Amino acid sequence: MNNSTLKDATWIVTDGRPGMLNQCLGLAEAVGLPVESKRVVPRLPWTLLPVTFWPFPFMSLGAGSSPLEPPWPRLVVGCGWRSIPFLIEIKRRSGNRTMTVQLQDPRVPTDVFDLVVPPEHDGLAGENVVPIIGSPNRINAASLEAAARRWSDLARAYPSPRVTVLVGGRSKAHRFNKADAEALGEQLRNLLHQGYSLMVTTSRRTGEEQTKILREALNAKHAFIWDGTGDNPLFGMLAHADAILVTSDSTNMMVEAAGTGKPVHILPLECTNPKFDRLVERLVGLGVARIFTGRIENWACQPLNETARIADLIRGKLVNFP
Repeated sequence: MNNSTLKDATWIVTDGRPGMLNQCLGLAEAVGLPVESKRVVPRLPWTLLPVTFWPFPFMSLGAGSSPLEPPWPRLVVGCGWRSIPFLIEIKRRSGNRTMTVQLQDPRVPTDVFDLVVPPEHDGLAGENVVPIIGSPNRINAASLEAAARRWSDLARAYPSPRVTVLVGGRSKAHRFNKADAEALGEQLRNLLHQGYSLMVTTSRRTGEEQTKILREALNAKHAFIWDGTGDNPLFGMLAHADAILVTSDSTNMMVEAAGTGKPVHILPLECTNPKFDRLVERLVGLGVARIFTGRIENWACQPLNETARIADLIRGKLVNFP
């Protein structure tokens, strides 16, 4: 055990995948302490063991891992199963003085952490469990204002009314095949005919063939599709949107869209997991989203700001922790 002075900082611990990293960053930044990102790449044979029983977690770190050494942070936020052994070990080495927060359902006993913040639609409960609608993210008024300034040229090139379109794709629970892409392309072409400019971003899960179909369908003056090169314009696209369309396969994308306070239209993909349906129903029930029916609707709604709610809770706990 190392009883060195705690560092007034938040560490975020992930395997570096953008979806998990951005959730941790969003919450850590909202808490307000200086943030340090730690990537962990555990090796065999540790990865074959249950994550709560790794005897020497730091010895598992392989190439590409960040150093984990004192002074330990006041707060550590982890996401994904690979982060779990390291949060447990950091807490032990700090003499239980580092507060541990685990995002998503860790699928281990929740009492090994100080706080667990899973998606509400997962149905996880416990004494130290505080569910969140969707997932934490980096969308807030300040980040949107900064993005609006940075991406002002994009807004000038694609005049209002603008619709930002966030396209996910196939997953374990969702279908997005060639026919689905063709149907979406036709829906988006109709919006162009109605006078909207479109700003579109796809994901790694969209698929090459499906992305090609969308590009061919939107080969028009007032349609922009980010090609994945250069800086990601996502925040700029959200900041300058008059309305947003988002496919239903991504929790992160849906709640990021809902965090803008813009009218959010959800494009349902065929799904075999009811928890995604529960999230869509929750967002629609809150009035921050509606199911897309082929036309853009306008209504007043408050931004979904669950990240700030959880950050306030953590700051309150830190005052008297441990």
